Amino acid sequence: MTPLPPRTLLWTSVAVAVVTILLKGTAWYLTGSVGLLSDALESFVNLAGAVFALMMVTVAQRPADGGHPFGHHKAEYFSSGFEGILVLGAALAILWASVHRLFAPAPISQLGWGLALSVASSALNGLLAWLMLRSARAYRSAALEGDARHLLTDVWTSAGVVVGILGVLATGWLWLDPVVAILVALNIAREGGRLVWRASQGLMDEALEPPERAAIDGALAAFARQQPGVRFDHVATRRAGQRRHVALHLHVPGDWSLSEAARLRAAVERALVDAVPGLRATIELLPTGMEAVATPMAEYGPGSGSGHGPAQGRNIPQNPQDREDPRT
Repeated sequence: MTPLPPRTLLWTSVAVAVVTILLKGTAWYLTGSVGLLSDALESFVNLAGAVFALMMVTVAQRPADGGHPFGHHKAEYFSSGFEGILVLGAALAILWASVHRLFAPAPISQLGWGLALSVASSALNGLLAWLMLRSARAYRSAALEGDARHLLTDVWTSAGVVVGILGVLATGWLWLDPVVAILVALNIAREGGRLVWRASQGLMDEALEPPERAAIDGALAAFARQQPGVRFDHVATRRAGQRRHVALHLHVPGDWSLSEAARLRAAVERALVDAVPGLRATIELLPTGMEAVATPMAEYGPGSGSGHGPAQGRNIPQNPQDREDPRT
């Protein structure tokens, strides 16, 4: 089955959030359980997060323009950060209500209906989260992944609430309900902090994942072995929403013609895109005997380790007379 597009799933997430708010709100009204109240409050956060994620995905899909020549793809990270802040706010509200109930316990009623409604809403969230994670991997959508992982947290939260209610039913200890709600709030706060952290890393041009970087390394190392006198350095990668970028220097023998160098550059770019679909490559051509001013991040080819792969983080000796004057 082909994964559904992010916008379709986020619209579905909005609808499911409304349904779960009604189900969990009704469950709390019938039972008076503060655990179910915490569950219902988190569903409001789900709704707000899904709406904002939908807005940011819409912005991220806009084409590049004069003011944003590299596109709007980083907009997705704002949804993760915004949702994380909402989650932290919900955690504080749940903690306040739970501590109050802990010191002023109240009986829970109509447990059967409460549990049934909570389980039904959790099943909806679990199914949607699975579909969203599947699509997030296919489309590399940070906003979709963030919303899906929040929904999964909601599923585990609901499971904890059900355990608390069953504990009250089995033991008659009313304090179990608010204690479980406090644990739920702490779990929600942890997820909120995690979402904010992931968003901050995305906004700061985080490098590609190790499997993607390994694919790039392999493609470059193959060219370095096959083409005498050719090497690569200054390899840097970054993520921007659904986009993946790599920038590097391609060194060719100084006696090559511009046409020869350009053909090799085009072949390298095709190989990189084949290795990491959707990759955007920026390749600067330089003669073999010339080094750039910046400190290289990785080098491939003769003199780089064993000659069979990348030498990560090696500093390439530079002669000042070999450098290009940046003023020319």
